[in-house]
Amino acid sequence: MTVSTAIARLNAADQDFARHLDHLLSWESVSDDAVNQRVLDIIKAVRERGDAALVEFTQRFDGVDAKTIDDLILDRARLELALTRITPVQREALEKAANRVRLYHERQKQDSWQYTEADGTVLGQKVTPLDRAGLYVPGGKASYPSSVLMNAIPAKVAGVAEVVMVVPTPRGEVNELVLAAACIAGVDRVFTVGGAQAVAALAYGTESVPQVDKIVGPGNIYVATAKRHVFGQVGIDMIAGPSEILVVCDGQTDPDWIAMDLFSQAEHDEDAQAILVSPDAEFLDRVAASIDKLLPTMERAEIIEKSINGRGALIQVRDMQQAIEVANRIAPEHLELSVADPQAWLPQIRHAGAIFMGRHTSEALGDYCAGPNHVLPTSGTARFSSPLGVYDFQKRSSIIFCSEQGASELGHTASVLARGESLTAHARSAEYRILTEKGN
Repeated sequence: MTVSTAIARLNAADQDFARHLDHLLSWESVSDDAVNQRVLDIIKAVRERGDAALVEFTQRFDGVDAKTIDDLILDRARLELALTRITPVQREALEKAANRVRLYHERQKQDSWQYTEADGTVLGQKVTPLDRAGLYVPGGKASYPSSVLMNAIPAKVAGVAEVVMVVPTPRGEVNELVLAAACIAGVDRVFTVGGAQAVAALAYGTESVPQVDKIVGPGNIYVATAKRHVFGQVGIDMIAGPSEILVVCDGQTDPDWIAMDLFSQAEHDEDAQAILVSPDAEFLDRVAASIDKLLPTMERAEIIEKSINGRGALIQVRDMQQAIEVANRIAPEHLELSVADPQAWLPQIRHAGAIFMGRHTSEALGDYCAGPNHVLPTSGTARFSSPLGVYDFQKRSSIIFCSEQGASELGHTASVLARGESLTAHARSAEYRILTEKGN
């Protein structure tokens, strides 16, 4: 196999840099009208025929010889069996990663709160976990037990009573690591269905699949399109684009390390994006040489090659200050600050899903076991979005209790504003509670 790279080289000093960068960053979903209509048809079928549609679609799309929905249900005992089928080393790694993820997310828990004003009015916020969450997990060889941990554990930490997992098993291929991760993470029920039909089942419920309040987890274009359509019926985490990594380096890190860090995201798929920004032109040359040297040694070399050639870049900047400006412009999913003093630059980072500090902190550690969530905003959405967390599985209700005096005082204000909006019933509702001078 022959692989070669022709990674783009950009210079922030060039007059047309902004245009070239915009072109590099642009990414369009491959969801076309045909995909959209097919997903709508699948959702309609599941809503109308429930379990029977799930069985039919699983037979057709996954090649699974299922006769009834019972053939597509895995009980808790089957998850526990998976723990015995993986190696002791794998089990130890899963348990260690799960523990670290759990400890990190425990710190995100929010509590209800209230305060009382001088006149006795009480205001506050009640934090309540969702009743039920649905977790979509890709199946077959492209399976990610780490994603099971990252999606299920925050839900459980938040206090979600039931986590329902759907995972396709194409041609009956079961990934024991995924099931073991589900067991460790506390998943309550597992259905071996996938695609848009699994999303529809979670959103609307069937005779066997319970309706959930929120659907999280990655999937292919059919899954992403289905999540778009059911949003509003249920909550969703996000519509994720291809994986991204942006490395900002001062030129002093081993170029082989940086090349492999770029590969770590490029190997996900051909649309993944890997970018290096540095003020050191010679260092960019050395990383390019490392890319060419190391690429033939990679198992997923062809995927990496297409990703690097299609969407990768080495960007030269004036200095580190400009490197940070470019990083904020890109708003990457993963940002590595591979510099001598990352803490000094951290206050200037405004937009990034996760920030990896220092030369020894590879993005891969965050994917598996560091503790923070690896479900992150992509495609520049880090400008306004955050990593998946406990807060995604909690909802907040406002608390308002007015004392007699408080209702009277607020009633005057509400009356003025309501009448200003010509909403007379609003105004009179508030005015009824206004105390008269005699206090009756």
